[in-house]
Amino acid sequence: MDGTLLTSIAAAERVWTTWALRHGVNVETFLPTIHGARAVDTIRRLGLPGVDAEAEAAWITEAELLDVDGVVEVAGAVAFLAQLPADRWTIVTSAPLDLALRRMQAAGIPRPQVMVTADDVKDGKPNPDCYLIAARRLNVAIGDCLIFEDASVGIQAAQAAGADLRVVTSTHAHPMHTEHPSFFDYQGLQPALEADGWLRIVPRAQ
Repeated sequence: MDGTLLTSIAAAERVWTTWALRHGVNVETFLPTIHGARAVDTIRRLGLPGVDAEAEAAWITEAELLDVDGVVEVAGAVAFLAQLPADRWTIVTSAPLDLALRRMQAAGIPRPQVMVTADDVKDGKPNPDCYLIAARRLNVAIGDCLIFEDASVGIQAAQAAGADLRVVTSTHAHPMHTEHPSFFDYQGLQPALEADGWLRIVPRAQ
């Protein structure tokens, strides 16, 4: 969701900067590590003594719920989703459900019939469980799924799950080098439902 269908980087980095300064964490080196992962996993990776990762993650979530300034869709995402059959797509996010819905509302992203959030998994990305759960809920084999990702931990999760993968690059501050096919945003793309029942992503007709 974040960085793939919508951009919330500015809001997230405002909150995480406040948190990092409070805990004496170097902001410049820390901020690049927050994207794509659950807040609790990000905090645990730091190994800060005496820090309750779950309590701190709850603080992060509350702060992010209050700050959606600048949260907008990745260009063309809403129009792209509107063309997908409702039962053929889902959102898999490292955000808790309440935060995911708040940001989706701010960006105009519709809620899909199926969602998998941080609340649904024991271990977050790069663990592939989130994507395996999503495939089961869609009643589709994971090998028949196409995952859109933007962050390294998400890419690792998609690879581990065994799904096909495309990388969205529009929210990257620096060029991202990836072995996977990538696209900047959704403005030049549209889904096409073929006669054989497969959904394919094709260039948008001009």
